[in-house]
Amino acid sequence: MLRLSKKADYALIAMKHLALRGDRGSQASSSAREIAELYDIPIELMAKVLQRLVRRGLLASHQGTRGGYQLARIPSQISVADVIQAIDGPVTVTACSTEDGLCEQFAKCNVRDPLWRVRERILTALGECTIAELAADSPPPATAQPAVLHTHI
Repeated sequence: MLRLSKKADYALIAMKHLALRGDRGSQASSSAREIAELYDIPIELMAKVLQRLVRRGLLASHQGTRGGYQLARIPSQISVADVIQAIDGPVTVTACSTEDGLCEQFAKCNVRDPLWRVRERILTALGECTIAELAADSPPPATAQPAVLHTHI
């Protein structure tokens, strides 16, 4: 199954949050604590994710009372692929998707090349989807509660 890690999910959540903050016309930043609390993510994990995004040049961090994290580029210049690869490394579909990932069937494998093409299509799709696109989707309501059916007898 193709699946993003929790860290990649959290990174995308944080990037969308920061993109929406920037849309409000200010260069407001958000702290790791603020993002973690808003989305019920463990603070330590959020801090690690944000630091990795800083190291990869996707976020900028500022110290001080008005410090926090901001996008390092405009949202339309940051792809979902950039974020996923910053957190999880190269996108792989099979064990042989990486240069050193040889397997016992490598010489006789009849699906390796087609699966590599699938991987390239996935990367293309993730590369075309930007943080701006994620931010364009409206956020879920903050107080969304499941509907309760009341019956009267």
